Amino acid sequence: MTMIEISLFTDPGCPWAFSAEPFRRKIEWLYGDHAAWELVMVGLSEDPAEYEAKGLTTAIMAAGAKQIADAHGMPIDTNERERLSATLPACRAVVAARLNSPGHQQTLMRAIQVRGFAGELIDEPATIAAAAADAEIDAHDLEQWSAQAETLAALATDMHRARHPLPAALVLDARLADWEGGRRYTCPSYEISVDGGERIAIPGFQPWPAYDVALANLAPDAPRREDPENVSEILDWAAEPLATREVAVVMGVDHDEAETLLAEVAKREDVGPDAYWTL
Repeated sequence: MTMIEISLFTDPGCPWAFSAEPFRRKIEWLYGDHAAWELVMVGLSEDPAEYEAKGLTTAIMAAGAKQIADAHGMPIDTNERERLSATLPACRAVVAARLNSPGHQQTLMRAIQVRGFAGELIDEPATIAAAAADAEIDAHDLEQWSAQAETLAALATDMHRARHPLPAALVLDARLADWEGGRRYTCPSYEISVDGGERIAIPGFQPWPAYDVALANLAPDAPRREDPENVSEILDWAAEPLATREVAVVMGVDHDEAETLLAEVAKREDVGPDAYWTL
């Protein structure tokens, strides 16, 4: 069986990574069990002071979030936060889940993103604990796992990988970012291989055709699922609330059409300029 191995370099606090979730969902829909996913934490900030040192403020971050939400349609509360927040506490939690409860890693990542982009501060222990409950992980266990040496070492490895992109990614320098040692992946970035073969890089936020063409070339023999017949099929498959844009991309329709179809069968929960939907 052809197996597509995907390393997704991401961070729970990155609005670009969150805005690219529809493309991850589309890949999951198309390839199902033929795609094996690895979440690699980039680790954007240990302390809010790192953002402040770069001249960023809550007002600047809110304005940037609004631009991204308007352009890409994901549910992001664009109100100004009470303070800036670091991302490494959430990254540690996701890595801890990977090591100790791997079946819940992606669910926890999603829960942190949903809460963070709805306005909660993702470096607050209460936010991470609530996300753990959303992901059916014991919050006390997660807190203990996050402090273990194995978790800290695994996160350090993730961050090292993110800061040493593949040579092909370095060609697309505009898709990378600075760190004190050189260039790193921005979120989201992909490294993809098939059946253990050579890895290719898709660095930074990209439109859907970039992933579609890359996967078609890498895995022409991998079976692809047909487009869903209706929005109910997508929501049932996801087994968790989906944003309008996620449904639209998976189904292959525009945002407004997806919203109209969803309104006929699903319950809407507004966040920022858009919403999540459940059957």
